[in-house]
Amino acid sequence: MIQKLRNFLRHESGSASIEFVLIFPIFFGILVSAIDVGMITYRSAMLERGVDITVRDIRLSTGAIISHNDLREDICDNIGVIPDCLNSLKIEMQQVDPRAWHTPLSDTVVCTNKAEEIQPVTTFQNGLDNELMVLRVCVKLKTMFTSVGISQYVTRDEAGEIAITALAAFVQEPR
Repeated sequence: MIQKLRNFLRHESGSASIEFVLIFPIFFGILVSAIDVGMITYRSAMLERGVDITVRDIRLSTGAIISHNDLREDICDNIGVIPDCLNSLKIEMQQVDPRAWHTPLSDTVVCTNKAEEIQPVTTFQNGLDNELMVLRVCVKLKTMFTSVGISQYVTRDEAGEIAITALAAFVQEPR
């Protein structure tokens, strides 16, 4: 019996399987985290790009008044990679006095929360010629993985979604 136990302990078959079982979850977590963070970063970059293109169109439109819905549709058309963009995008636009920065914007970005009832339009003021306007956009997204890797540490709302924001400031060109 002792001889059989010694033979069993000296036998090396299966050692690669044990290493695989110990190391595979770590590499899998790193892979899943990289994919998830990559998708979040890509969508964030596309949100910034969509807001920048839309702001450029507004700035050069020489006096055209744009509505909240038109602005939201333009941003979503320029993004292209955010699912259900029109329902998950929230826009806040207001005029800021460039000479009086003592009243800054609030730190809280208004974002949709699909777990609550839909809220009406937030602060949305159309700018006149030569007025400094600040546009903040927030979109809620579901991540691919919620409980694996880095994704489990991301702040989420009640619906399990994360918020991605973009900020742009512009001056309406005079006519």
